[in-house]
Amino acid sequence: MSTPERIAQFEKMASADPTNEMAHFSLGNALLQAGRHAEAARSLQRVIELSPGMSKAYQLCGQAQIGAGWADQAVVTLERGYALAAERGDRMVEQAIAKALESIGREPPRIERAPRPAAAAVDGSFVCRRTGQPGTRLSGPPFKGPVGAWIGENISAETWRNWIGQGTKVINEMRLDFSRDKDQEIYDQHMREYLGIDDEVLASIAGAKPVA
Repeated sequence: MSTPERIAQFEKMASADPTNEMAHFSLGNALLQAGRHAEAARSLQRVIELSPGMSKAYQLCGQAQIGAGWADQAVVTLERGYALAAERGDRMVEQAIAKALESIGREPPRIERAPRPAAAAVDGSFVCRRTGQPGTRLSGPPFKGPVGAWIGENISAETWRNWIGQGTKVINEMRLDFSRDKDQEIYDQHMREYLGIDDEVLASIAGAKPVA
């Protein structure tokens, strides 16, 4: 599916359900890739409003704001995202935000790093990497393979159930037929975007091999 086709489909999904954070995130990401920075920033800002714990949305929104020439807004967005990513231990997003700030002549903020993972281990809670919130650990990988194993280790049962609901919307809105390999890949791409499995994470899951 071409980028214009993806944008049109995501616009339809976001319009049909304005509270669908996955649709807004996918739309913002596609708009950013197309160089439509102002529109991308607005879509990703909506994601932040709907899901303030999604550090990746701050990163992409800040990058879009920089592209749109809104440096002052970008600094606010990126500094908030940096603090969130540092709190969650999301090093890839933290590093990407630091580079974005440096690209406009700003230093990343100094963060007091609380030992959150250790605290979580002590009280027996599980922190979902996607939301940064305590949740229930999945009983095991939701499907076979390295991506399924990563989800089992990093994504809470609550977030996974939310994805199943969102995934049903993807299937219905895009009329996917899993007998076609292309449709299965479209579904998998939406799943990865929703769960925060970008190309860098996917490469690390695959043992740091290049992602095709």
